[in-house]
Amino acid sequence: MSDVERLQKLIDDSNNIVFFGGAGVSTESGIRDFRGKNGLYKEKYKGILPEYMLSHECLFKEPKLFYEYYKDNMNCSDAQPNVIHKYLKELEDKGKLKAVITQNIDGLHQKAGSKNVLELHGTTNRCYCTECGKEYPGEYIFKSESIPKCSCGGMIRPDVVLYGEMLPDSYNEAVHYIMDADLMIVAGTSLTVQPASSLLGYFKGKHLVIINDMPTPYDSMAEIVINKSLKEVFTKLNT
Repeated sequence: MSDVERLQKLIDDSNNIVFFGGAGVSTESGIRDFRGKNGLYKEKYKGILPEYMLSHECLFKEPKLFYEYYKDNMNCSDAQPNVIHKYLKELEDKGKLKAVITQNIDGLHQKAGSKNVLELHGTTNRCYCTECGKEYPGEYIFKSESIPKCSCGGMIRPDVVLYGEMLPDSYNEAVHYIMDADLMIVAGTSLTVQPASSLLGYFKGKHLVIINDMPTPYDSMAEIVINKSLKEVFTKLNT
């Protein structure tokens, strides 16, 4: 029995599944990842490291530079859900998948129709005023000139977690679902970004499966490790 067939059997036998996904889930939709071979973090921007460009410090010290980089690199509004997003939506519809936990900020799980999506790093689809808190759709930033401003005059920022900021309450929700799950499927993430990767330590269920094109530091914990493209794996799975 192949690893994919073993995974299929685990999915068939489980009614309490949690999915934890990273950038590899969205690369099939044409969105660049961060730490892959051609990821954003492999390139400096005007000689500056991307980690600074997407930091709390850059946003408030050099907002013009921040938004120049953000608008050039983070607009994924035209991207469409791929086979992975669609499969997970079907799994949720059948009542087997209890939560999608994602490190991605593109909103593609929701666009595919998934209801219970926990966004650990926020989303580019929302933004808000740093002064009055008024909310705006994410496209407001991408359509604005220079630094986006609220009607009150305050600066509008994306509802994403920047370097130097705390994770949102969705992290604690994710812990709850992971602790309660009997099957956890981890896919498309290098599991090197803390504290998100530490979520695996809360899993107390029976079956952990890791699917990634490269090995991860947590492979020894998993019952099944599949080092193949996510598209190749998910096209073979049935709900």
